[in-house]
Amino acid sequence: MTSVLFVCVHNAGRSQMAAGFLAHLAGDRIEVRSAGSLPGERVNPAAVTAMAELGIDISAAEPKILTTEAVEASDYVITMGCDDACPVFPGKQYLDWTLEDPAGKGVEAVRPIRDEIRSRIEALIAEIDARP
Repeated sequence: MTSVLFVCVHNAGRSQMAAGFLAHLAGDRIEVRSAGSLPGERVNPAAVTAMAELGIDISAAEPKILTTEAVEASDYVITMGCDDACPVFPGKQYLDWTLEDPAGKGVEAVRPIRDEIRSRIEALIAEIDARP
């Protein structure tokens, strides 16, 4: 089974929305992880609200610290602005998605970020499904 790790600094917004979309859209066929280099105390409430608008519940998600083991166990490592804090291992597919940070923003400002993440997740699923 292919596994994907989403990484951002606080693991409270972008990476949580991406993990929520991937789990929702791919179901059980892709293993989903998310983590942060400096995890926040809770998931961004505006991100939770924006995802709930699409019927995806990430309210129970909790920010987690990025570990070497999580990177080693993942086929894809998708960073979202964690800069040099992300460990690099050979044989992994690394993608860096430049996305606006939703921290401190209201749901109106988070919606376009959410929608951009969804389109990238749909393309990622298509790429994974096309692999031999």
